[in-house]
Amino acid sequence: MRISFAALAAILALSGAGTAHASEVTFDPERVGDARQVIVVTADSWRATEGSLIAYERAAQGWRVVQPEVRAQLGSGGMVRGDRRRQGTGTTPTGVYDIISAFGRKPDPGTALEYRQVDRDDAWTYNPRVPRTYNIYQDVNRSWKSYGGYVEDLWDMGMQYDYVAVLDFNLPRGPITTNARGVRVTDKPGNLQRGGGIFLHVDNGNKTAGCIAVEKSVMRGLMTWLDPDESPAIVIQVD
Repeated sequence: MRISFAALAAILALSGAGTAHASEVTFDPERVGDARQVIVVTADSWRATEGSLIAYERAAQGWRVVQPEVRAQLGSGGMVRGDRRRQGTGTTPTGVYDIISAFGRKPDPGTALEYRQVDRDDAWTYNPRVPRTYNIYQDVNRSWKSYGGYVEDLWDMGMQYDYVAVLDFNLPRGPITTNARGVRVTDKPGNLQRGGGIFLHVDNGNKTAGCIAVEKSVMRGLMTWLDPDESPAIVIQVD
């Protein structure tokens, strides 16, 4: 079952979390537009490979902390401005991105996001030589060996992909359809140089290839809290 915000707020109140004063909020509220759920990831330098994560929800009294600060793993290449990111650099892109969907090796934990439980057929493709499949979730039973290192076999990624939230970083700019072979394609891919597959997922103890990773219990809790009706967003920033 999903944990209601009221129940979550009550639990957090016992640990000292609550409505944040304007001086305590760790992001600029004007950057997130209409978002009422905001996850903030902060690094202390552009070279940082580790940072912190805090989650807020907009309440009548202001922004309420729903996930107190925890450690977050970042990209092995440090941080980079989102519009300057390049594929294969292992950098985490700064910026503000919608949280649009979710998937995972584990069954749906009760998130309101669109959720797909992955199996051994599922992959994430980002081969710049095949623009129509760039930065797209695939669920067709076929081999992707021709893509070389430009594909993630989602099941084989292990426990770090037990729970995953998909960030709207460099996703296709047009609709995604399924062709006659069952492959999901688009006629308007994102920037073929910036890379893809930027997620919020479970920490497996290693630096990431550009994603943000947190302890499994934290990730599962965030999944049960995230709600598309609240226009969730993530702010990734360097202090």
